[in-house]
Amino acid sequence: MEIAAEATELRPSPPHSQQRKRHRGLLKYPVVRQLIRFTGVGIVCTASSLAIYAVLRPWIDPQLANAVALIVTSLMNTALNRRLTFKITGRKKRAKDHLSGVIVIGIALIITGGSLGVLHLLRPEATVTEELWTTTLSGFVATAVRFTLLRHWIFRRARHV
Repeated sequence: MEIAAEATELRPSPPHSQQRKRHRGLLKYPVVRQLIRFTGVGIVCTASSLAIYAVLRPWIDPQLANAVALIVTSLMNTALNRRLTFKITGRKKRAKDHLSGVIVIGIALIITGGSLGVLHLLRPEATVTEELWTTTLSGFVATAVRFTLLRHWIFRRARHV
């Protein structure tokens, strides 16, 4: 039973010679394919995060709006990257993956929240538009950190798909 569950957890990758027939150029490298899928997930999650932030910001503090938007979209991001980017299906280690994802959320909050803190330190009268630009730009840094942690720590078992 355990072997059957593990077999559904990761899709077997074809032998190296078959991969060359399927993928040419840069797409023959798993990290490139993962970056492309990760980017698609990231676009959806970033748009969702910005929308949530923009909706919440008129009513609540920028740090709280950022935290809510980031937590909601990071949970969605972990689930989508688990399934789409790293091709992990099934329930095995799902709870552990999401728990580890919470640590990644914390790191992203430090990066984006820190950038908002610096913005308000330098420009206390910053507009919502400036806050959105700040969280977007610092979000790129957080995204690079997220991909690295997802690929090399949380989903390392599926690094070559």
